[in-house]
Amino acid sequence: MTYLLRVVLPDRPGTLGALASALGAEGADILSVDVVERGGGSAVDDLVVDMPSSRLPDVLITAAEAVDGVMVESVRPFAGALDTTRELELVEAITARPEEGLALLAEGVPRLFRSAWALITERTGDGTRVRRVASSAAAPETEAAELPWLPLDKATVLDPAGGHTVPEAWTALDTELAAAPLGHPERAVVVGRPGGPAFRPSELARLSHLAGIVATITG
Repeated sequence: MTYLLRVVLPDRPGTLGALASALGAEGADILSVDVVERGGGSAVDDLVVDMPSSRLPDVLITAAEAVDGVMVESVRPFAGALDTTRELELVEAITARPEEGLALLAEGVPRLFRSAWALITERTGDGTRVRRVASSAAAPETEAAELPWLPLDKATVLDPAGGHTVPEAWTALDTELAAAPLGHPERAVVVGRPGGPAFRPSELARLSHLAGIVATITG
């Protein structure tokens, strides 16, 4: 079984090595490490690890948090290793086929942000309804009747409990949601990550930057 482990750890020499040793002692094989953000003396890392199918994922949490100062933010099943070069590859693909740019973005974003799905939605010209422009294969089929948080002026974590109205299907399985304006405030790319982890400010900044580049390419 392969899992995505998000950890918060002290940003000091030796901590990541100690974490790797602790996980290795429990039979976990680290496939990749991605620094999500860093600052204030700590770092947030995403680790993709292989575990024997006979071991429970709780073992990863126990082993990681046995290392001084390490806290596990989330652990969930994961398919595929992290590959940060895909961001550049996605931009290159959209540049080559700008007429398919929004569809390519919707399909590519889940791989970049280790999420399950993405979709692009926009408010119609008269402002009375919204429509789906593009979506990834795993995106919920439910269409939004209204999205009061559009127009959107910056990348945002969507929190239904905090007043961001979304279809119930979008929040199934404790899905974390983030959105960024795409070219203009009435259009947004929405990303869904079932089971977490929550979207960090650095991830919102990446999503906003990517959306801005794609909007420029596609016009």
